[in-house]
Amino acid sequence: MKSLFVEGLIVGFCLAAPVGPIAVLCVQRTMARGKLAGFISGFGAAAADALYGMLAALGVTFVSEFLMAHRLVFQRAGGAILCALGLRLLFAKVAERDPAPKGGGLAGYFFSTFLLTLTNPMTFVAFAAIFATLGVGVVRGHNLLTIELAGGVLVGSGLWWTFIVALVDLFRDRFRYQTLVWINRGTGIFVIGVGILYLFVLRPEQEPPKILRRELRPLTGRLTPTPR
Repeated sequence: MKSLFVEGLIVGFCLAAPVGPIAVLCVQRTMARGKLAGFISGFGAAAADALYGMLAALGVTFVSEFLMAHRLVFQRAGGAILCALGLRLLFAKVAERDPAPKGGGLAGYFFSTFLLTLTNPMTFVAFAAIFATLGVGVVRGHNLLTIELAGGVLVGSGLWWTFIVALVDLFRDRFRYQTLVWINRGTGIFVIGVGILYLFVLRPEQEPPKILRRELRPLTGRLTPTPR
């Protein structure tokens, strides 16, 4: 008998893997503030993945329709958040070794990546398409199975971010103060650039993918993982 937890784990890991602004933020925070800051940032994205994965597995049609109808608004919101984060990084003063964040700082790291992931409706679409291909629609109406699947997505996505943070942390002590300054500036410029693209250049598809009408339909041939 196939394990929904394992399937969710594999899907969560694969969808988290493409490198994008969230991955760059996790790397920067790990370099500047330590592995706990990086891990909490990655866990924010993983939590959003698990939420979208659970909704996709449940086949919540109104969620799909709402996200796709307002996808431009979500994209613009994500762009604005990225620009704000980028500006903060660009002009932030870097200490020789920044103290590890506590309390509100860690909460801010978590919610920033959580919200950024939620502002990308294609994450939900990707989960819906892959689950349909895997025949995961059977979990609808079975709360325990849905929780098992969402738990797998959370762990799978979390494993990817843990790997990234652990890898970066191995080399953290080899970087000098000036290197951290340039990492902050480079990350800020990159994140602002992506934010500007989301705000003024990129536009969502004019025709939304037909998913979750009466049941999930396979769309994996039309979708590519969204860079994080």
